[in-house]
Amino acid sequence: MATLIETDRADDERLDDFRDLTTADRRPDRPGGRGLVIAEGTVVVRRLLHSPYPVRALLGVPKRIAELRDDLAGLAVPAYVTSAETMSEVVGFHLNRGVLAVADRAPSPSLPDVLSRARVLAVLEGVNDHENLGSLFRNAAALGVDGVLLGAGCADPLYRRSVRVSMGHVLRVPFALASRWPAELAEVRHHGFHVAALTPRPGAVALRDVRDAGHERLALLVGSEGHGLSDAALAAADSAVRIPMSEGVDSLNVATAAAVAFYEVTR
Repeated sequence: MATLIETDRADDERLDDFRDLTTADRRPDRPGGRGLVIAEGTVVVRRLLHSPYPVRALLGVPKRIAELRDDLAGLAVPAYVTSAETMSEVVGFHLNRGVLAVADRAPSPSLPDVLSRARVLAVLEGVNDHENLGSLFRNAAALGVDGVLLGAGCADPLYRRSVRVSMGHVLRVPFALASRWPAELAEVRHHGFHVAALTPRPGAVALRDVRDAGHERLALLVGSEGHGLSDAALAAADSAVRIPMSEGVDSLNVATAAAVAFYEVTR
């Protein structure tokens, strides 16, 4: 069982992993970032506890720590129990969810490993908003997408806001990072994927047409909220596809568009 430690001191050095979460150096993808995975709320913390990420500690009010008692069984980690007021002072803002957990990063799977296990893959370019990225991972988990490839310009999926918005599903959907974008798309195709680029551009075929073509493996290429996919990414795709929409509307929020596409190709 985790060690329960009561504390009422906001300056307790043992709580430093949780301190000032709104400051820039808490961003793991920025210079000086500590690289910690931070989960908020009982549901997300529970998913972190059952993930491959090595948990360092928990911090929460008594009620929330008690709710996680069964999940903490067998874990040799400290769980600091404190008041909501002390927790707010440590974290830097009021946390309605009442519990946090921090973990070290786990090694990311390689691109070949992700590709070998997937039938439907989400490939992202320029998705730099952490909340959109978290929503994309939540949608991928819900709708049967097997993995995610993060291309150029994507935000860090393990930043606190992404983890929170994904409801912790970013911790369970395998993802790989592209370091030679868009060259990795050639490797995706080499593994037998048909790469379909989601775009509202004229000439794109309806998404259902790609679904009905019966491709054994399909990679959905999704671009940024503002500019969409780059010309290089579009050129590397096998086809350009669109979601048919009512007149006068040409696009959706990127996470919403991805959810529609995920459903269409996995149902």
